[in-house]
Amino acid sequence: MPHPIARQAPVNASSIEQAYAYVELDTATPAATVLAEECALAISYNGISQAVMMVSPGDREDFVRGFSLSAGLVATIDDIYDIRLSGTGAALHADVQISSRAFWALKQQRRHLAGSSGCGLCGVEALEQALPQLPQLPASPLPPASHLLDLRQRIAAVQHQARSSGALHAALFIDAQGAVRLCREDIGRHNALDKLIGALAQTGLPARDGFAVVTSRCSLELLHKAVRAGIATLVSLSAPTALTVDWARRHRLNLIHLPHHSGPRVYSPAPAEDCP
Repeated sequence: MPHPIARQAPVNASSIEQAYAYVELDTATPAATVLAEECALAISYNGISQAVMMVSPGDREDFVRGFSLSAGLVATIDDIYDIRLSGTGAALHADVQISSRAFWALKQQRRHLAGSSGCGLCGVEALEQALPQLPQLPASPLPPASHLLDLRQRIAAVQHQARSSGALHAALFIDAQGAVRLCREDIGRHNALDKLIGALAQTGLPARDGFAVVTSRCSLELLHKAVRAGIATLVSLSAPTALTVDWARRHRLNLIHLPHHSGPRVYSPAPAEDCP
């Protein structure tokens, strides 16, 4: 029996479904279409501002949880005590209450970055952020090939917001039986994966017992998030970068590309002929 897809109610269904008028070039034929919503979300931790992210307004709590975990701002979901959402329209705010341990670590990180001189993010600190030390995952078997059959069609069936507005990436979690359990959408590919990671942590679904799917290209930043979240296998609908493949092999993340017109391509673990 298929599992229901866990979702949060949209922030404002009427705004998400709002139609925008346009005319076709040359013919000037009037028409209307639904466009993806976008807003600025300011995130603070224990009253201290940390970041402003451009996101889609749905599933904001999942995004805050996933962003906090995947950015290394908290170590576990238990470090997040409360999330208070406020604001309307394009200006939203999330006040996150975190543990004293996590807040101390966050302040130490901010103090270290504030004390750097010169051009800020172009020094050693920036390289450490872009190429961080990550844990090596326990080796995990690849998902059965049957779980990838018709995956693009199954993704399209659960991408409800993208069907009406387009311009949205999705991140999904497929369980050990091959069923789609979670789908999160956002204008940003990083945001969509953060929302999925937050939903996994909140629902308690074991990340290692299935695999995650991203509809965007697979860049190194997405690998960072997947490894930190303990996701064993990451499937992308667009090809990964060479650096992403190198890091996936180094950190034992199973990495699979699902092309449009050919079978799944397993880049990590490395094929036997690539192994030393």
